[in-house]
Amino acid sequence: MLDFLKIACVVPNLSVADCTQNTQEILTKMQQAEDTDLMIFPELCITGYTAQDLFFDTALQQNVLSSVGKIAAATAGKKYVLALGAPLVLYGQLYNCAIVIADGKVLGIVPKTFIPVYNEFYEKRWFSSAADLHQTEVYLPQLCATPIPAGNDLIFDIAGFVRLGVEICEDLWAPVSPGTYLALNGAEVIVNLSASNETILKREYRRGLVVQQSAKTICGYAYVSAGNTESTTDLVFSGHSCIAENGILLAENQKRIESDYILKAELDLGKIRADRAKMKTFKDCAAIYTKAQSARFITTDLPLNGGCGDTYPVKKYPFIPQDKKQRLQRCMDIFEMQVAGLKKRIAVTHAKKLVVGVSGGLDSTLALLVGYQAVRQLGRPACDLVGITMPAFGTTDRTYTNACKLMESLHIAHVVIPVKEACLVHMRDIGHDPDVHDVTYENVQARERTQVLMDYANKAGGFVIGTGDLSELALGWCTYNADHMSMYGVNAGIPKTLVKWMIDALVAHDHFPESTAVLESIMETPISPELLPPDENGKIAQKTEDLVGPYVLHDFYLYHMMRYGFAPAKIFALAKHAFGDEFSDADILKWLKTFYKRFFSQQFKRSCLPDGVKVGSICLSPRGDWRMPSDASAKIWLEELENLKI
Repeated sequence: MLDFLKIACVVPNLSVADCTQNTQEILTKMQQAEDTDLMIFPELCITGYTAQDLFFDTALQQNVLSSVGKIAAATAGKKYVLALGAPLVLYGQLYNCAIVIADGKVLGIVPKTFIPVYNEFYEKRWFSSAADLHQTEVYLPQLCATPIPAGNDLIFDIAGFVRLGVEICEDLWAPVSPGTYLALNGAEVIVNLSASNETILKREYRRGLVVQQSAKTICGYAYVSAGNTESTTDLVFSGHSCIAENGILLAENQKRIESDYILKAELDLGKIRADRAKMKTFKDCAAIYTKAQSARFITTDLPLNGGCGDTYPVKKYPFIPQDKKQRLQRCMDIFEMQVAGLKKRIAVTHAKKLVVGVSGGLDSTLALLVGYQAVRQLGRPACDLVGITMPAFGTTDRTYTNACKLMESLHIAHVVIPVKEACLVHMRDIGHDPDVHDVTYENVQARERTQVLMDYANKAGGFVIGTGDLSELALGWCTYNADHMSMYGVNAGIPKTLVKWMIDALVAHDHFPESTAVLESIMETPISPELLPPDENGKIAQKTEDLVGPYVLHDFYLYHMMRYGFAPAKIFALAKHAFGDEFSDADILKWLKTFYKRFFSQQFKRSCLPDGVKVGSICLSPRGDWRMPSDASAKIWLEELENLKI
C-alpha cells in the first residue's frame, strides 16, 4: 500500500427544499465519483443551505431522513466513505449536520459547532451548536436500528488506513476549530462541508484558511462549498472547492462561480505521517490540548478503493520550482543565504584572503561567485579572493580555459599551480604505477589539490572555501580528506540539479556582467571530476553520471528519503510516475540500488564535514539535520528493492 487517498469534492446542482431532486443529483454524482476513497458533498446539500424557515417544517425534516436512507443504501458494497450535509432534529433541537456513511451504514453524525449570526448569516435562528448536544449517540430508527454516534469529537478510522475528521463551514473560521482538536487527537484528513457565499476576495481568503490549516495541523484538508444553484435571493454561492496537504494546495476548481462538478485529488498520507512523527511540536501540542478535548474513534473495516498515486503531483525536480519567476527568486534567495553565511565566517576568523580551487566546473564556479559577492559586499578589494587552478592529468582545455577566463573577468587574484609533477613524485614515493588509472591514481590528484589549497590559505592568512554540493555528500562522490574537506562549505546545502540554475539566475539578474559568456559556457560543460586523462580528442572522458547515475534521479531519491523517510518501494513507485517517459523501470531501480549502497557506505565522510550553510529542508550536516552511524547496514533497504517486480 502506497498510502495514497483519493478524495472527491462533489458539488451537485440542487433545487432548494426539493429533497427528492437533490437526492437524485447526489446519487448521480456518487456513481461518477465511485472510484475514489472519500467523497464529500456541501453543507445542507440535501435541502439546500438557503431553505431558511423551511428547515422547521416537519415535511421537509421527514424527507431529509428518507433521502439519507436512500443515499446510505446506495453505498452498500462500495469501497468509499461518503460525507454529506443535512439538517437533523436531535433530541428536539435542529442541527446542521455532516453525515458520514460507508457500506450502507451511517457511521456517525457531526453537528456544526460554530453557528454564525453576523452580517448576512442568521443560522442561530434555525440551528443549535454541537456544544448543545450533550448526548453522545442519537436514535434515528429511519436510518439505523441501533444508536448512531454523534458529536464534534468523532474520528472515523477507516480500516486502519486513514483517520478522518469532519467540520462544517464556520468551524474553519473559528480561532480554534474542531478540526484542530481532531487533528491533535489523530485525524490525518479533515473535511469541511461548507456553503460559503461569494463576495469580492472571499475565495482567496478561504483558500488561505484551508492551506494554512493543513499546514498548522499537518493534515490533508478538503473543502467543498455549495454551488451557484442555491437561492440567489440575497446571496450568490460559488461552489468553491479546494484540497490541501501539509500547507500545499493540491487542487482547486477553476471557475469563480460554478456548480455541477467533481474535483478530485490524491493525498499522500505518508507525508502527513512523516511530518507528524518528525515535528515534535505537533506531539507536544497534542499532549497539552487533547486534555481539553479528547476524541471518540468510530471504526470500520471497509476496504477502500485505494489510491495508487497516479494523479498525485510528483515533481521530477523537487528542489527546483517549475515556474521560472519562482525559480529565479528562489535561487537568488539561496545565493543571499550563502553569501551571508560566508561573510559571518570571514568576520569571526579575521581572514585576510579567501581561497577557492577553480576547476571550470559548476560547483567551483558557484563557490567562487559566492566568495566574490561576499568580498564585494564587505567593501574589500577583489584581490582578497584567490582562485587557484591546478591542472593535472584529466584537465581539458575547455575547463582550464573557462576557469582562467572566469577569474580574469572577475579581476580576482588568479594563481595557476600545476600538480602533475607533485602527483608523480608522490606516486613514486608510495610505489604506485602512474599508468594504473585506479582509485589511488585519482585520489592522489584530489588530495594534492586540497593540500595546495590549504597550505596556500595558511600562507595568505585566509581559509579555503569548499565547493562540494549536497548531492556529492549524499553519494560520497568526494575524496576523503580532499575535496571532501575545507574551512567552510558554501555549497553543502545545494543539490547538484540546482547548481546550474543558481548560476543561470545570476546570469539572468546580470550580477556578473563581464562574466556572462564564460558562465554560459560553464553551464554547458559535462559534469566530471577530471581525474582521468581526456579522450583522443582532448575532451572529457570521465563523466560522473555515467559512473554513479543521473543526478536528477539521485536528487529525487535523496529528497523523498530525507524529507519524508519513504521506503524504497514507495520511492521507486514515485520515480516511475515522475520519470517513466525518460528512464526505464530497470534503470530507475538500478540507480536506486546504487543510491542506497553509496548513501550508507559513505556516511563516514559526512560524519566529519566542515561547517556549511543550510539553505533548504534537506541537510546532511552531522551537527544539524542528519545523524547516522557510519557503520549502519543498508541490508533491509536493498532487500526491499531486490523483492520488487518490474
